[in-house]
Parts: sequence; structure tokens; C-alpha cells
Amino acid sequence: MSNPFDLEKIVRPNIKHLKPYHSARQDFSDGLLLDANENSLGAPYQEAEGLHRYPDPSQSRLRDFIADWRGVRKENVFTGVGSDEGIDLLYRIFCRPGQDRVLTTPPTYGMYTVSADIHNIAVDSVLLTAETFQLNVDEILNTIRDETKLLFLCSPNNPTGNTFKRSSIEQLIKAFPGIVVIDEAYIDFSEEPSWASEVVNYPNLVVLQTLSKSFGLAGIRLGISYASEDIINYMMKVKAPYNINQLTSNYAVQAFENLNTVRFNIDAIKKERSRLRGELERVPTIRKIYPSEANFLLVKIDDALTIYNKLTQQNVIVRYRGNEPHCDSCLRITVGTPDENKRLISALKQLTP
Repeated sequence: MSNPFDLEKIVRPNIKHLKPYHSARQDFSDGLLLDANENSLGAPYQEAEGLHRYPDPSQSRLRDFIADWRGVRKENVFTGVGSDEGIDLLYRIFCRPGQDRVLTTPPTYGMYTVSADIHNIAVDSVLLTAETFQLNVDEILNTIRDETKLLFLCSPNNPTGNTFKRSSIEQLIKAFPGIVVIDEAYIDFSEEPSWASEVVNYPNLVVLQTLSKSFGLAGIRLGISYASEDIINYMMKVKAPYNINQLTSNYAVQAFENLNTVRFNIDAIKKERSRLRGELERVPTIRKIYPSEANFLLVKIDDALTIYNKLTQQNVIVRYRGNEPHCDSCLRITVGTPDENKRLISALKQLTP
């Protein structure tokens, strides 16, 4: 079956004809720079060399590191202010306010719906299967309309922690005439391979990643989108001229220059995830610990909301997820350091009748 996707049919007409802002640093980044009305005297403190200049608008050096990390070309990489910018840009490029629709698979990351509301885009939802939290492919395909432009899949999924079957995702990519967005914020904690390198094979695939999780850099707000060169070109066209600041770029590059440490930390978190699971299994009020390929565990526990509030009173902060579909009486617990996890287990045991 041939893929029904045609990029030019789903890009908003105003985006096709948009003339992007042309920033000064697109032309020159070296020399006697008197072109961008920067403060020539520099920043008001020491050790801030270069911060009075605008950053590289295309983030070429950083994108080279990222492309090498995932085995793609720089032209397949977009850097944004967290994954949220990537999500927002996809709405702005492909979805006409008040006309188009997107499809989500709850329980899942809530920002897909928030962004839809911001852009006045209708959201259709197909629940994941109960207990196993897998994709209901047939129902998804039956729910798609002519106006459905984006399909969001979070794998490993937040808040459930599991990855979706690769065959199910592939079936949806091949059948869906719009953009399939796979959010891989937690992929480095999984044994499953990333879909990032597949963007060269599927023109309607966009993969989102972040440095907030496995890289431990949530504070710098660096997100990554992988897609065909055509889609990346549209994202570069629509983004703000200098969306990635120089400090974020510097810290991100340093991280890619220290990948051995990143890999060591990923392995340590996966081992601690297994140890934490074993400790939680000995807490009498916990009814189920769902399989996880992320850096958190979804736990079904007696009277979850009460437990959540009591933990909060002890300054032990987890996430209540009992209001999500199929997540009745569930808490989402991030894998902390060994000492943090010991404190959590101790607090939970104190709350056991």
C-alpha cells in the first residue's frame, strides 16, 4: 500500500507563501559587526564573552552533534525551546485554526491538547488499551477524518512508561495521510531503538526528543525535532529568528562532548529503576507496578490521592495520575537518586496501615 501523504496538500497556504524574517546573523557572524544594533561594550559582567552578540540562528554546530548522535543528516534536525516548541510549530504549519483536527491516544502527555486549545484546533482521542496501554490501531484509523492533520504518539508513553509496538506505529505511519508525531522524550531509557533515523524513509514522520531527561538538562530547555528536510525547512521558516540562546547552545554542545557521562547516567538510572521497583513491590498497599521503559514508574496504590497528599505534607513530591483514563488510583514516581528513593520508600511504609 502506497503512503497517501502529500506534504504540500497539508501545509497551510499562508505558511507556504510566508516570507520569513531575515536576521543579521544569517549573513555574517565574524568581522567588524556593526549590523545588528548589538551593544558593542558587551555584557554587564565578566566571563560573558560573546553574549552581546546574537546567536547562530540555524544552530549549525549543535545540529551537527545531534545529527551524529542519531545517525541522520543535519538537514533532518531542528532545535527548539524544549519539545514544546516543536509541537507548537507543527500546529502553526499544518493546522488551520477552527478547521483542522488532531488525534491523541490518552493517557498521554497533556501538552498536545493544550497546544491544540491555544491554536483553536479540535482534538479527537482514541484510548490506549486497558492495562497494556497499547495502540488501538483499527479504531485510530476509523477516527481519522479529512481534517485530521496530526497524530501524536508518545513512546515511551507518559504517564504509563511503556513503548508502543513497532508494527503498530509503522502501520499508522503508512496509512495516515497527515503527520505522525512520535514523542521520544524517554527513548534513551528504553531497550527499543529510536525512530529518529527513520525520518528519511517516511516523509510524514516527525520524531520529538529532548535534553531534559536522559541528558539531565531540563533547565536549558533544548528540544529536538527530526523530520524530512522539507518539513525541517518549514520549521526553520516559521520559528523565531534566534529561538535558541547562546547559553543553551553552549551547554548542549558541552553535553554532546561528554556522551560517556550521559551514557553512564542512563545506565545508572535504569539500574536504579529496577531496584526501586523491587522496593516498591514490598509496600503492602501497592497493587501493581506497570512495566516501564522510561525514568519513572506508574504505580497503582490503595487510596492514591490520600497517599499523594500525605507524601506532599512530608515534602516528598510525586505525581497523582488517578484522573487519567485507565490510571485509576495511580501515582507516577520519578526514579530518583538512591538516597531519594530510600526516603520515598520510608515515607510510603510509614503511611501503610
